[in-house]
Amino acid sequence: MIDRTGLADFLRSRREALQPEDVGLPRGQRRRTSGLRREEVASLCHMSADYYSRLERQRGPHPSHRILASIAQGLHLSIDERDHLFRLAGYPAPVRGGAGEHISPGLLRVLDRLDDTPAEIVTELGETLWQSPLGVALTGDTTRFTGPARSAGYRWFTDPDARQIYAPHEHAFLTRMYVAGLRALVTLRGPRSRAAHLAALLLPRSEEFRRVWDDHEIGIRPHHVKHFVHPEVGALELHCQRLLDPSEAHSLMVYTAVPGTESYDKLQMLAVIGTQSLR
Repeated sequence: MIDRTGLADFLRSRREALQPEDVGLPRGQRRRTSGLRREEVASLCHMSADYYSRLERQRGPHPSHRILASIAQGLHLSIDERDHLFRLAGYPAPVRGGAGEHISPGLLRVLDRLDDTPAEIVTELGETLWQSPLGVALTGDTTRFTGPARSAGYRWFTDPDARQIYAPHEHAFLTRMYVAGLRALVTLRGPRSRAAHLAALLLPRSEEFRRVWDDHEIGIRPHHVKHFVHPEVGALELHCQRLLDPSEAHSLMVYTAVPGTESYDKLQMLAVIGTQSLR
């Protein structure tokens, strides 16, 4: 059963504890609210201000899993706070670890400062949970995919368009890297895992995947320098820095170019092009 009073009190306390700068919002000069406004939280949670306000006032429908996950992310809840939120709403706590999609508050604080840098957060299966605006300009919106296609490795073997953003000389290595990574995850997570399910889907569908899978390669690490081919600015050589959140097995990937290089100039150009496209 939903604890409407407990849920309302918890949401209000978490909202009032957050400051605008905690979530990448400007404070403004005439702010009287001690924490965030309800409409600000609603925007962060991708829902209407009326819907969120009704939850804080102990009214409205029983929130779904999806709504609660959005609220937990928008309020920058810790993993324990997220679980508490779900229990107040009458649900079991979501799964933790490799299959979880909750981005930790620490990573969210980093993300709020990466608007001018290509960056993304991905799960261990290569599912994009978040992209910076320049990240979208670089690779397209990879959060839009659903089902197995959410995984970059799955798309690599099933969608020819997935390879166009990478330089051709990288393709053979990336094929081996995706297969080796998936094989390691199947062993780590077990035969009933989502990784095993992806492998079972790919084996009958892709001859290339079957051939490389049979090689039993393990431990192929991504290159620190990645070569992209962007449809508007052309070839880009970008360095990839990876920050791992071990509690949720998420990786924050940040892409930078060496100052003074042609790729650096192209990345600055892409920032302008990307901003115009998004507008």
